[in-house]
Amino acid sequence: MKILVVRFSSIGDIVLTTPVLHALKQQLPSVEIHFLTKKAFTSVIASNPNIDKLHTIEKSIDELVPELRKENFDWIIDLHNNIRTKSLKSKLRRPYKAFPKLNVQKWLLVKFKINKMPDVHVVSRYFEAVEHLGIKNDGQLCEFPIAENQEVDIHSAFGVQPKSFVCIVLGAKFKTKQFPEEMVLEVVNQLSDPIIFVGGPEDKPLGDEILNKSSRTDLFNACGNYSLQGSASIVAQSKKVLTNDTGMMHIASAFDVSIVSVWGNTVPELGMYPYRPNDATSYSIHEVKNLGCRPCSKIGFEKCPKGHFKCMMDQNIDAIIADLSSSSKD
Repeated sequence: MKILVVRFSSIGDIVLTTPVLHALKQQLPSVEIHFLTKKAFTSVIASNPNIDKLHTIEKSIDELVPELRKENFDWIIDLHNNIRTKSLKSKLRRPYKAFPKLNVQKWLLVKFKINKMPDVHVVSRYFEAVEHLGIKNDGQLCEFPIAENQEVDIHSAFGVQPKSFVCIVLGAKFKTKQFPEEMVLEVVNQLSDPIIFVGGPEDKPLGDEILNKSSRTDLFNACGNYSLQGSASIVAQSKKVLTNDTGMMHIASAFDVSIVSVWGNTVPELGMYPYRPNDATSYSIHEVKNLGCRPCSKIGFEKCPKGHFKCMMDQNIDAIIADLSSSSKD
């Protein structure tokens, strides 16, 4: 059997497809799995051992339609379910199943704060697209393989030992999902463990600013210095990770590290919290509940639409620090 799995974006969403890929490979031993995504996300999925062939597009599915037609897939598993994937399925003319995107339910939650979302993780909804093949959710974690040449020697790079430090993910795609600088600084100044910041080049100035304001000598800014896999390697070797609701949170869920997640304008009810199906004690969620304006978006904004940013500014810093300071399985 030959299957094409489709997910175009984002980093977190692609990582969250990996339990489905694993289950397909384990439960259909003869299956040949192809994966279609955007070229920009190659590093997220290319090393996955369950994928037999990776297809990528720059902008349009038309770049690959002739090539994909030749594959004569038995099934298309649509884990994106948007206009682009509907066009793809129409052009390939192969049997398909799509996961329930629940756009109406998301709209009701964001616009009217009426929660009709099912109390399940989005990964469980992804599995609905392969139920017809007899595939069951086997409770496996997400997978994010790290190439050997991307592994970071923590001791050589920072002078600390693996599992002795806290990793703080500084960035987020949208500002309304990002833990503010002054609050990160407060956390940094109260933790006793060494700390390493991770993020992209765009997060480096923020990391440097916090370094300059802190007197700590065991605080390191790795933002912009490593690839996505390199940053993931740092996260994997930490004992705790403090992260926004962003792609690195989902990457962290693939590793044996406790996750302390901070939520701004988005809410876990949308189904995108850390995926730890068999161990809910391995992560914590910090959010300001009972805000009439939250969630204001299912993704985020560059600034708070109301101007007060209470979803972040009213976070319980003491509770966040307590979670970061506790033993991993408290």
